[in-house]
Amino acid sequence: MGEKNDIAAALTDKVDPQSSDTVERASNVRFQDEGGAKLGKKIGLLNSISIIVGSVIGSGIFVTPQGILRQTHSIGASMIIWVSCGLFTFLGAYCYAELGTMIPKSGADYSYTFEAFGPFSGFLRLWLEVIVVRPVSAAVLSMVFADYILDPGFITCAKFHTSAVRLLACTCVLIVGFINSLSVRWSTRAQDFSTITKVFALIMIIITGFVQIARGRTEALSAPFEDSNLDPGDLTVAFYNGWFAYTGWHYFNAMVEEMKNPRRDLILAHLISCVFITILYTLANLAYVTVLSIPEILEADTVAVVFAVKMYGHYWWIMPLFVAISTSGCVNGTVMTTSRMFFAASQQNQMPKVLSFLHVTHLTPIPSVVFTCAVTILYIAIGDIGWLILYLGFVEWLVIGTSVLTVIIFRFTRPTVKRPVKVPVVFPFLFMIVSIFLIIFTFVGAPREASEFTLVWWIPPELLGNGNAWGDVLTSDVAEPLPVVDEVAAKPRPVHCSL
Repeated sequence: MGEKNDIAAALTDKVDPQSSDTVERASNVRFQDEGGAKLGKKIGLLNSISIIVGSVIGSGIFVTPQGILRQTHSIGASMIIWVSCGLFTFLGAYCYAELGTMIPKSGADYSYTFEAFGPFSGFLRLWLEVIVVRPVSAAVLSMVFADYILDPGFITCAKFHTSAVRLLACTCVLIVGFINSLSVRWSTRAQDFSTITKVFALIMIIITGFVQIARGRTEALSAPFEDSNLDPGDLTVAFYNGWFAYTGWHYFNAMVEEMKNPRRDLILAHLISCVFITILYTLANLAYVTVLSIPEILEADTVAVVFAVKMYGHYWWIMPLFVAISTSGCVNGTVMTTSRMFFAASQQNQMPKVLSFLHVTHLTPIPSVVFTCAVTILYIAIGDIGWLILYLGFVEWLVIGTSVLTVIIFRFTRPTVKRPVKVPVVFPFLFMIVSIFLIIFTFVGAPREASEFTLVWWIPPELLGNGNAWGDVLTSDVAEPLPVVDEVAAKPRPVHCSL
């Protein structure tokens, strides 16, 4: 655990230490005697908000409106669910802000679990992340991307639709993997472009809704709570569906080590992002019902496309294009942030060192990108969206609930540690109660699928015995040190080959 991971990126003679590219790349890396290479602190408040918004707004707002409306039976009740999910999201984000400022490490959930429960629990959390959470999330998003591209052209070709969706989803994953392997700069630019596009698409829907209201299309708003379904079980399902649209906010804590001022910006970024996203989601759903009737929304597979067909005429195709860009951006964000968890795990010798290697020229984590993309394609090949969302929802509640539990544990085990952000202790307790309830709800509603997931999570790591049992071959150093240019250090020193 205590030894350094001095893994090489490539051979010394492959890099010109005086080249401008090498200087620029090296300037983005800072060195610490105890930890090898560290990424520079370059993320400000606006960058933080952009990353969170880009990670959250994906397929959920376009896939789950029917799920909530089908359970609540009224637009008023569905709006309450959307707002409640947003408020509950900030409750969890508030707890994560305390953890992120208390333990400012790249591993985020993995680091919190490792610090609170020890190496083996940290390894279980890591296994869950790299085998289930990130790949399943990317698989769902890439399949939604394919749906929105193909649905208009395959309306009468249903027997070919499933294969076409899976092939195009795999293509999306491969392109994203190529971009992330090619350049960190290109992957961040792609993320910025996706964030701008998805926000623009939602604002366009909202403006259209306001225009419809100005024209008097307020039939659905005249009695918003008429025929509302208040059954607790159905409302729980609705909340479960709404939560899917808000997932992704907790990924940002993996970037906290690269923030310029995490003590100030982390909580502000979560607060501003949660409020902004909740407003967008609520107004977008309001806009939907000014154009589409409730039966039309429930029958539509792609609500935004049906909305665009009715409102934008010959330019309807712009909406599925926007949605596709939005979801592909989330796939990009998932692949991009996964490398931070590999970095933290490699520092603790709990991942194969080969997965933390950087490309000699581009300084991109190609092995970890390839691994993530391969597992994602496997999920695309074996499951449909509904099956994957069920697994993802169960996993999200489990892992986020576990991380929030560490807030309570650290209050007792590390009471004297400085906490720049300190959440009222009732908040993590409340979040834990809801998390436990929804985990139990998943087991009751889908016991076979939940049991299968539990086996996938627990048995393979248990057979390995502990987080260090990767084998001598995978954990051996295989390359020479990469020299550091004079602009970074007075003399060459080895670079830890990870992000």
